Amino acid sequence: MNSCPCTATHDGRRVVLTGGPGAGKSAVLELARLFFCEHVHTLPESAGIVFGGRFPRNGRTPIRQGAQRAIYHVQQALEFTATAENAAVVLCDRGTPDGSAYWEGEGDLWSAVGTTRDLELARYHAVIHLRTPSKVGHYNFDNPLRTESHDEAQLIDRKIAAAWSGHPRLYDVPATDDFLAKAARALAILRDLVPECCRGQVRPFLWQGDGTARA
Repeated sequence: MNSCPCTATHDGRRVVLTGGPGAGKSAVLELARLFFCEHVHTLPESAGIVFGGRFPRNGRTPIRQGAQRAIYHVQQALEFTATAENAAVVLCDRGTPDGSAYWEGEGDLWSAVGTTRDLELARYHAVIHLRTPSKVGHYNFDNPLRTESHDEAQLIDRKIAAAWSGHPRLYDVPATDDFLAKAARALAILRDLVPECCRGQVRPFLWQGDGTARA
């Protein structure tokens, strides 16, 4: 994270980085911390907080629904804390609509937490969707909190795409053989979403979005 001479009062626009399991969100978030200024504030994944805190995860439908309700409320609380940071961009590791892709059983997430899909989509300025790798060899099984197989991850990725469909600023970042090209594409989108007052502080990327090296 780089210091920034900007003294403007920012509106803290929320930008979501989403995607199915193994899409590379964690790596792109780390790169964002490296390349962007201090006014791009990154949030941790609320599901990681919930499950890392040993919330029950036994696969039963009531337990799964309870987990999504908990994740929704943790996500809202995380986003609220960022409002005190004078952030130009609040970069969220997933957003509240992601939970609808994981909901199972009767009803839906929105009625369970007393909101609507339209209200939740409107919370976010933009959405960057990193696609889960289509090739099994490119799928990362290293995350101990990740329980999905490659096929299950692909299905969740499609459900996430449906959850965010219709958002006016939805950017799709396809999977690539070279992850650096995929990451650079996501970072380039994020750079264009940063207000002009902070955009000049973004450090140059090593790779361009088309996978070629920068001069």
